[in-house]
Amino acid sequence: MAGGGLAAPGAGGTEFEAKITPIVIISCIMAATGGLMFGYDVGVSGGVTSMPDFLRKFFPVVYRRTQAGADDSNYCKYDNQGLQLFTSSLYLAGLTATFFASYTTRRLGRRLTMLIAGVFFIIGVVLNAAAQDLAMLIAGRILLGCGVGFANQAVPLFLSEIAPTRIRGGLNILFQLNVTIGILFANLVNYGTAKIEGGWGWRVSLGLAGVPAALLTVGALFVVDTPNSLIERGHHEEGKAVLKRIRGIDNIEPEYLEIVEASRIAKAVKHPFRNLLMRRNRPQLIIAVALQIFQQCTGINAIMFYAPVLFNTLGFGNDAALYSAVITGAVNVVSTVVSIYSVDKLGRRILLLEAGVQMFVAQVIIAIILGLKVKDNSDNLSQGFAIFVVVMICVYVSAFAWSWGPLGWLIPSETFPLETRSAGQSVTVCVNLLFTFVIAQAFLSMLCHFKYGIFLFFSGWVFIMSFFVLFLVPETKNIPIEEMTERVWKRHWLWKRFMDDDDDDHNNNNVGDAKKNGHSNGFNPVSQL
Repeated sequence: MAGGGLAAPGAGGTEFEAKITPIVIISCIMAATGGLMFGYDVGVSGGVTSMPDFLRKFFPVVYRRTQAGADDSNYCKYDNQGLQLFTSSLYLAGLTATFFASYTTRRLGRRLTMLIAGVFFIIGVVLNAAAQDLAMLIAGRILLGCGVGFANQAVPLFLSEIAPTRIRGGLNILFQLNVTIGILFANLVNYGTAKIEGGWGWRVSLGLAGVPAALLTVGALFVVDTPNSLIERGHHEEGKAVLKRIRGIDNIEPEYLEIVEASRIAKAVKHPFRNLLMRRNRPQLIIAVALQIFQQCTGINAIMFYAPVLFNTLGFGNDAALYSAVITGAVNVVSTVVSIYSVDKLGRRILLLEAGVQMFVAQVIIAIILGLKVKDNSDNLSQGFAIFVVVMICVYVSAFAWSWGPLGWLIPSETFPLETRSAGQSVTVCVNLLFTFVIAQAFLSMLCHFKYGIFLFFSGWVFIMSFFVLFLVPETKNIPIEEMTERVWKRHWLWKRFMDDDDDDHNNNNVGDAKKNGHSNGFNPVSQL
């Protein structure tokens, strides 16, 4: 996500005049703190679940197993459904909250939805930090999950709609950058609090989630709502005034009229979720759903949730495990910055394809090393091999951080038309959280049963998703959101056939012309290669 001057418009499209104004930058930074909260929640859970004091209080069975020495399998020390529920309950709650967030995003606006997310976060943090038993701990995680559902629904839409087209990708990735910063912040906090004597370090880790929660809440009070949202809700003059402020120019009429027209079309849609299933909207829906499933099947969240636990499993000491998690978190942040600068220059497809190769190779190498060196009841992972495993995990994390991490959110947020954008984003977040929940709930059990093969499992998915991108994901770089249909979907070798029934009379002529030219519904993967 991430001076003036206009990017050259793409063929057949319009590049609206716009300056990069301070209000846009500030609004995007403040809105993207929703990602900071999400990232902190992802990172903190793995750290506290590796702390002996936390395990002794809430998960005594796991604690006894970790202290048992070599009697238990290295890979199965942390295999416990309750422990996995502590992590995964957040995402199940987020999944449920997404359905309500779709309504508030559309009816109340993006800004108010972010404010609701901030309030949920704050209440959840208080319950977690003060938890006296497992029920109170899970209740806090559920409220945090509600905040995640509302924030992940509103923030990507807010960023896509408020950013000028030429830097939309960079600004939108601010959300993912804040996710990675949140993970790194959580890893650093865990590393520090693990050294606190007295058994209350985990409370500090969970309580410091209040910092990003407060930032999001305060930020939501001060940012402006997007022109698209204001116009969609009938506040035309206010929307026009906001558009003028965020673009920093007087001549905003062309962009304003296009937003108004898109809003008019959107209002004619009475059932946006039903509309998502209409033929012309299926390409966006298929790609959005597939990207969310594939994003989780890279295995990244399994590693980020449980990084300290994973490193402990591989024979690292507790301090070394937390320290290694900090290293991978730092690599995650730096690589996301790379994405901010490259996504609007290189494009979305190039980043996804390059990362697919990098992740696949790294995971296969990790699987080979662990298969040879880490056995069930003993490990021969020397210091050299241990460092090499950390390096390979960093190579894998870096590839994800400049590709599937940010682009899994960016591409769906910029491809849905206005009439189905809230509903489409809701489905996107819903699918993401569903599969995040599945991976979080299953990973430690999968690690126990698959052992080193867990990395081969995820590398197989990386192989499949790379081919999906190669043939089915179009390039959306520097294309205004309102022009996606004409400039992207109607020009794609496969998806254009789904656009043929958009307007029967108009498209019947188009189909006829296409047939005369020999291009109707042509299967043309060669051009993609």
